[in-house]
Amino acid sequence: MVDVQNQKDSRNLDIKKVGVKGIKYPVIVLDQANGTQHVNATVNMYVNLPRQFKGTHMSRFIEVLNEYRGQINIKTFEIILEKVREKLDAQSAHMEIEFPYFIEKAAPVSGAKSLMEYKCQFCGENNGKKNDFMVGIIVPVTTVCPCSKEVSNMGAHNQRSIVNVKLRFKKFFWIEDVIRLIEDSSSGQLYSLLKRIDEKYVTEKGYENPMFVEDVVRSIAERLNMDDNFTWYSIEAENFESIHNHSAYAYLEKE
Repeated sequence: MVDVQNQKDSRNLDIKKVGVKGIKYPVIVLDQANGTQHVNATVNMYVNLPRQFKGTHMSRFIEVLNEYRGQINIKTFEIILEKVREKLDAQSAHMEIEFPYFIEKAAPVSGAKSLMEYKCQFCGENNGKKNDFMVGIIVPVTTVCPCSKEVSNMGAHNQRSIVNVKLRFKKFFWIEDVIRLIEDSSSGQLYSLLKRIDEKYVTEKGYENPMFVEDVVRSIAERLNMDDNFTWYSIEAENFESIHNHSAYAYLEKE
């Protein structure tokens, strides 16, 4: 059969990324409490395409993914990228994996247990000379507005916030440790299950620890700077305001 993808293209334009996106795939990730956790991930895989080729072989991405079925994790990520680059005869290969990660959390007073979901990302590139790999962790938290607390005779407005931290690092770390670091850098944590006594505790704890969105990103950065394992990070926080028709936003990254 004619290999159309390998035919010549006359437009003289390189393509930086071409591949497959939105693959639903089972992935096993390490779990600090239980050893491993089976999750359903969304996978994107790309390679560069030189100007002389009409297209790439999309099926080969899936073939490589199937070779590592049940073995897709931080340790095999670079191996998979190299395999993709070689199999598609490309100069660079890219892969992105996003998955839900569940941690059992106990309510702060009653101790009632429930599963809390966080979103995590593995992102990497292999260009034949070096690998670039990042872990992303998205954590929901709460914040209480310091300005509102200062000017109000009663109460203060609060908001649900989303914090997105991306990390480059030298050695393995636990996702759970970074989640705790992020939660400890906010006014308060979120829980799936709270009794009334827990709601009282969470509300009052947040009120006693008001933070602007700027405070959140700086507090996380301070804590990350104390661990020399993290060679680079970016921190993005968005507060979904409860009394404004807009969000408050801050972004910070390590130079």
